[in-house]
Amino acid sequence: MNKRIVIALAITAIAAAGGGYYLWREKGAATGQAMSATPPARRAADGQTGAERSNDADMLRDVSLSPAQLVMANVATVEARMMPLTKEINAVGIVAYDQARQAKVTAWVAGRIDRLYVNTVGAHVSKGAPVAEVYSPDLVASQQEYLLALRSREQFSDSPIPSIAQGGEGLVESARQRLKLLGVKDYQIAALERSGQPTIRLPVYTPLSGTVIEKIALEGQYVNVGDPLFAIADLSVVWVEVEVYENEFPFIRIGQQVKVFSQSYPDRTFMGRAVFVYPFLDPKTRTVKVRLELPNPRHELKADMFVNAVVQVPLGDAMAVPVTAVLETGKRRVVWVEKEPGMFEPREVNVGARVGDRFQILAGLRAGEKVAASGGYMIDSELQLRGSPGMAGMGDMKMNQ
Repeated sequence: MNKRIVIALAITAIAAAGGGYYLWREKGAATGQAMSATPPARRAADGQTGAERSNDADMLRDVSLSPAQLVMANVATVEARMMPLTKEINAVGIVAYDQARQAKVTAWVAGRIDRLYVNTVGAHVSKGAPVAEVYSPDLVASQQEYLLALRSREQFSDSPIPSIAQGGEGLVESARQRLKLLGVKDYQIAALERSGQPTIRLPVYTPLSGTVIEKIALEGQYVNVGDPLFAIADLSVVWVEVEVYENEFPFIRIGQQVKVFSQSYPDRTFMGRAVFVYPFLDPKTRTVKVRLELPNPRHELKADMFVNAVVQVPLGDAMAVPVTAVLETGKRRVVWVEKEPGMFEPREVNVGARVGDRFQILAGLRAGEKVAASGGYMIDSELQLRGSPGMAGMGDMKMNQ
């Protein structure tokens, strides 16, 4: 009996061991089949080479769109091509007096204004014509000293002593210089020598021909040496000071021709030239002043008049694409280049000047390459759907308007 029990237990143990081995073998086979069914990209991810990962990254950046998607996304392409570009800078400005053509008429002697030949602002005056007459006791005394010096020179000229004869000539020259310092002209001194009588009034002359822009003197007014009587400006040439934005003033060159327009003369174009770029920037308007010089022979341009100025800057032959083709990421600018029909890749470009509705391309594109002029956002959206952050990952994107 005991022998039969031992035999039964042994048979049971052998069966259990055989069943366990069978289950282990079947499980191993199933695992092997599962591993063989796993895609190679998943099984060999950790062992993937750099070249393979680079190719995968390129495929992620490239975007392929079907004809239907191109229509729905309104994607249109244009060729990047070379063309002559001319940048146009528009600015507003104000007419001003040419500071090199302004002058003050001042009193050369202290005295009383006995007569004014000019009584109104806006009057035209000519160089060499008197604008006022001043009575001056100092002037009368200086003339008398000169006449006395002339008589003394005649008396001393007969002296046998050379130093005395030369002293008479020195007195005359000193008296002449004092008269000149008072504003007496050479022809007036010659008239004084002929007449032998002092002139009571001294004419006052303007140093240049022009227009009276300020009248200070009044008849009967007493003035001191150097007191201003009038302010004169030559309006045959005027300045126009225009404000140019900080991203455009580097294109301004001294001597450039500039067109100026005024609402007062809608059918006229005034031509001038740039003569000076101010060395500072207005922090409020972010502009730099540029001084223009314009001929104004008929005095049509008035001081403080508002005008518009247009500067055309030739940039030569340059590559250009539409502004809408360039996407800004915040740090760089990118275009979508069509590698083949329906397939696009992002390309960073170096952008120059904006000319109308086009951007000058300095680097990043070759002539003949096609770029997406519209639909760039939809192409980027497709890129994001594939798991890439898209162009937005490069910074805040905005389309140039």
